[in-house]
Amino acid sequence: DARDTAVAIARDVNILPPSSSGQMVKAYEGREFFVKPEKEQRELLATPGNMIFCRAEPSDKQRLIKMLQSQGEIAAMTGDGVNDAPALQQASIGIAMGISGTEVSKEAADMVLADDNFSTIVAAIEEGRSIYNNMQAFICFLISCNIGEIAAILFAAVCGFPEPLSAMHLLWVNLVTDGPPATALGFNPPSPDVMTQKPRPSDEPIMTNWMLFRYLVTGLYVGFATVGSFVGHYLSQGVTLHQLSSWGKCNQVWNPPDGVTCESLFQGVGRELPQTLSLTVLVLMELLKALSAVSVNSSIFTVGPNQNPFLMLGVAVPFALHLAVVYSAELGFPGLAKSFGLVPLSMHDWEIALKWAAPILIVEEILKFFGRRKR
Repeated sequence: DARDTAVAIARDVNILPPSSSGQMVKAYEGREFFVKPEKEQRELLATPGNMIFCRAEPSDKQRLIKMLQSQGEIAAMTGDGVNDAPALQQASIGIAMGISGTEVSKEAADMVLADDNFSTIVAAIEEGRSIYNNMQAFICFLISCNIGEIAAILFAAVCGFPEPLSAMHLLWVNLVTDGPPATALGFNPPSPDVMTQKPRPSDEPIMTNWMLFRYLVTGLYVGFATVGSFVGHYLSQGVTLHQLSSWGKCNQVWNPPDGVTCESLFQGVGRELPQTLSLTVLVLMELLKALSAVSVNSSIFTVGPNQNPFLMLGVAVPFALHLAVVYSAELGFPGLAKSFGLVPLSMHDWEIALKWAAPILIVEEILKFFGRRKR
């Protein structure tokens, strides 16, 4: 099109401001732009605001894309003709028309608009950002859960406490508690502000330094709460931290409280009850974390877990399975709980478990708040 025609069309579709605004219009024919010194060309491209090119040759389009990419820009190219194919292929993302486009342009493009509607590009960007966020939520959820499990074992080993979780418990958590919620996070809906966020750098890793710090914090709390509930049980039995750290020397270096034996504290039900409590705290925290992970940065009060029914199912099923194992004796399968080394919990035990597990939501909300401030 001629320059005046291109400017009029650009104003109609709000690419350029209306003539009444009095703003300078940057519109060039291809040959007009490229006769300028290269330094001036780059300065014009770097100037804020939209720019219009018309009557550009195929080679002009390729030169423009190359210059934009050299300045660190992500260049997109739309086209439908054979002469657009070289630029479509060179662009960071080439977009061809599905109805009016030639086969050559479709083959060269990265994306084909099946309906030839440019608004479909916006929908595709929203879908792409949502997929990326869901991948990030999936990976970070599993990493933070594993950090919590490692931290729990590490804290207990460093302090000399009995193991709060057995190998069977860790296997159960990884296969049953972590898997279904993590898979369901792939079905999270787009965040309300997904299209108002700034584009992320193309070389940004999926696990950024901030995300790594964030999930280290939550993972360390998970480990602390898991061990804390285990230790808290023994403190309630009259055992001190110093005594618990040397539990293997019970009756040798220290004696248990009156009416309690070393065997009743660290063997049989005496060991299984605090382990059941710490495993339940770990399961509750990971399920609560999954409910909070329905959005990477949006508050759970803004984007609730009810917006992802698959996540609700992915949390309900593992929790029901955990209850079935813990109370399997009441269900007529006493051997199941025995094989896991678990015993039924009282209502008081559940209150303790919730007191240790619920703060993970507060930790997540605080970190999400700072995450929104960083964007």
